[in-house]
Amino acid sequence: MKKDKVFATELESIKSFEFNQEVAEVFDDMVSRSVPFYDEIHRITLDLIDRNYNGGAIYDLGCSTGTTISIIDKHFKEKSRKSPDYIGIDNSQPMLEKCEQKLSQNGVQNVKLECKNIQDVQFRKSGLVIMNYTLQFIKPTQRADLLKKVYKSLDKGGMFILSEKIKSSGHTINDLLIELYYDFKRRNGYSELEISQKREALENVLIPLTPEKQMEQLRKAGFKKVEMIFRWYNFACYLGVK
Repeated sequence: MKKDKVFATELESIKSFEFNQEVAEVFDDMVSRSVPFYDEIHRITLDLIDRNYNGGAIYDLGCSTGTTISIIDKHFKEKSRKSPDYIGIDNSQPMLEKCEQKLSQNGVQNVKLECKNIQDVQFRKSGLVIMNYTLQFIKPTQRADLLKKVYKSLDKGGMFILSEKIKSSGHTINDLLIELYYDFKRRNGYSELEISQKREALENVLIPLTPEKQMEQLRKAGFKKVEMIFRWYNFACYLGVK
């Protein structure tokens, strides 16, 4: 795993963040050091699969380097359960190339990868849709229609697992949670320069919502059974059941 040094040297100008080749090369390290409880979100996903997954295709929207699909497939094999069809969507070709390599190394079969914007996906019927830290990169004006498409694609009883960065409605608490998050990144070895430059690169690219607004969007999309099931400072995971 290559170490994330994308923002380690001072840049003359900060470009908007992209999931390009440079990021793809270090993404696994980047996400493990930048996303709190990343492994726990996967553990929660496996627990939900054991308790409430009744078959059908599994979508990973924003599949990045294929970690989530690999973990799920390994779990099915350990449980001696038949692996479902996996569909991974990402609009970054460098990320999908890494994904294909990882899935091949892990012996994942029955998988289809598509390089396209999630908004353009024609969903097939599915039993589980996962969207980890991806909706936040889609324009807010496009999110409602996408969530409706996700809801419509699910079989009855199907699950939607959504993990996102969030913001608080009050500025004082929101600013405090941001600083606590930066403390987390400092503990994981990121410098002040890396933190500040990445923050600038993500400005107007990653747009979080309050939990109240996110829950409202999920309900309007059709999810009557919806709940926040995990939160750490300014990160949260939601579950919607059709």
